[in-house]
This record gives sequence, structure tokens and C-alpha cells, in this order.
Amino acid sequence: MQSLFGLGSSADIDIRFDGEEQRKWVDVKVGRDQRDKFPLYADGESVTGKVNIRVKEGKKLEHNGIRIQFLGQIEMFPDKSPQEFISMGQELMAPGEMRGLQTFDFEFKNVEKQYESYLGLNVKLRYFVRVTISRRLSDIVREKDLWVYSYKSLPDENHPIKMEVGIEECLHIEFEYNKSRYHLSDVIVGKIYFLLVRIKIKYMELSILRRESTASMAASQQLGNESETLAKFEIMDGAPVKGETIPIRMFLSGYELTPSFRDVNKKFSVRYFLNLVLVDEENRRYFKQQEITMYRSPLGSGEE
Repeated sequence: MQSLFGLGSSADIDIRFDGEEQRKWVDVKVGRDQRDKFPLYADGESVTGKVNIRVKEGKKLEHNGIRIQFLGQIEMFPDKSPQEFISMGQELMAPGEMRGLQTFDFEFKNVEKQYESYLGLNVKLRYFVRVTISRRLSDIVREKDLWVYSYKSLPDENHPIKMEVGIEECLHIEFEYNKSRYHLSDVIVGKIYFLLVRIKIKYMELSILRRESTASMAASQQLGNESETLAKFEIMDGAPVKGETIPIRMFLSGYELTPSFRDVNKKFSVRYFLNLVLVDEENRRYFKQQEITMYRSPLGSGEE
């Protein structure tokens, strides 16, 4: 997620945020087997720091100006055409030439960061600073990302979920979950009641699905949907009998969840579903999905 300056460049650019060593850092999965850490910022918080530019010894760097920007972008694959929703800039140095090491301070005051950072299957929402040394042939560019959490107030209403699932004359079950909205370190508590069982059930599992919906940059194209299974939990192994009750207790803190997002900048949404699956001895699958809302609760309210 960080762009390196071009190979063969005659200058190195190092970006440092003020106080980044004391900040909370967020560990993020950025690839199949790759993780990275980013300093955490909040909506409305200023972004300040220093830029160190070192020209190689014995060299001079002629340039057409040095500029720093604070950017918020949404990139959706396969379009790969980033759309900026925040763009702020400052001039660090007028056109001229540089030798040795020079340090520049930067400050973006009280920056509105209305969306949470997100890295999904087909969507990337990122905040970063970019330093550009403008040159006649090729610019030298360095970027450094930060991460943003968006904290929401606790929901006023959080009703339990109660539903029935049935196959006529074969299966009738009722299931309930203790609530419909969960913070990211919550526990899903529920029960499953078997009212009628005339099929041979082999096992039953509960999974959490994340569904990412994206709107193409071209208005003429339809929405795309991509789902992934984030968690799978076997809640029963073996055939139940009529009248049996199966308890559910699923801890969410061990999974890489994000809040639910709706129509972020009119570009994408992220929704979560509980998927209850029953598999019979002939490997036929019966399932029922129920949408839940995930949210990041304010500090001190039980989540963190």
C-alpha cells in the first residue's frame, strides 16, 4: 500500500508522522500471506509530521517544486481508477535545486475523515500523504498510509432475531440470536429448537459471511457482489431429535471483521450475514441466512 519512488532516483524521501511511535498501530491483512501495520487516526484529528529529503552525496537535484498532499481515495478492482474524496496540498519548496539533507514540516489541521479505512476483495479505501518532487522528465514520489477507525454510538434498539426454517413434513426448526447488532469483539449467543426432524442430519454449522457490493465507476454498469466466509463454527455433530435444543455461543474477537458499511461515497457497501447450514447424510445442504449489523463501538464501551 506504499508506493516507492522510482529506481535510479537521486533523492531519498522519508515521511514521519509526529508521535507515531506512541500511537496505536493497526495490523492489517494486505494480501493472501502478507500483513502490514499503520498508525491509527480519528476523524477530525490533525495529521502532522516531517519530510526528510536526502540527495545523494556529491549530487544536486534540480526540481520544479516539492509538494505534499493529504489524500483519501477509493480504489475498486478491476477498474483501478482511484476516486479522491479528500485532497489537500501544501508546497514544501519552490522550484530550484537541492543538495544534502533537508527537512520540511507539514501540517493538515483537523482533517475530516468521514469514512473508515477498508481493504476488501475488490475495494480499497485509504488515507495517505504523498510527497512529489516535480522534475522535467520523471517525478519522484513517496507515499505513506495511515489508518482510520470510525466509532459509532451504541444502537438504541437491538432486537433479538427469531426465525423459523422448515421443509414440509420433513424438518421444522426455530432459531434465535440474542441481538441483531454486534460490536467487533462481541459474542453471538443463541439457541436452535428442533420441532420436527424426519431427515437424517449429519452436522450443522454457523458461518459469518461478508458481502461486498460495488458500484462501477461507469454509471451504466450494474453493481457487483462478492462474498467471503470469514468464520465457520460447527454447532452440532450427529442427528438431533424432536424437542432438542442446541445452544450457540460464537466469539467474534478472533476474526478479522469490519463494521457494516452502507453506500460509502456512493461507491460500495459491506454487509454481514449469519449463515446457518444443515447437512444430511446424503450431503444435501439446507441453509438460512440472516443479516446482522456490525459496528465499532466507542472506546470504553466494551469492545476494546
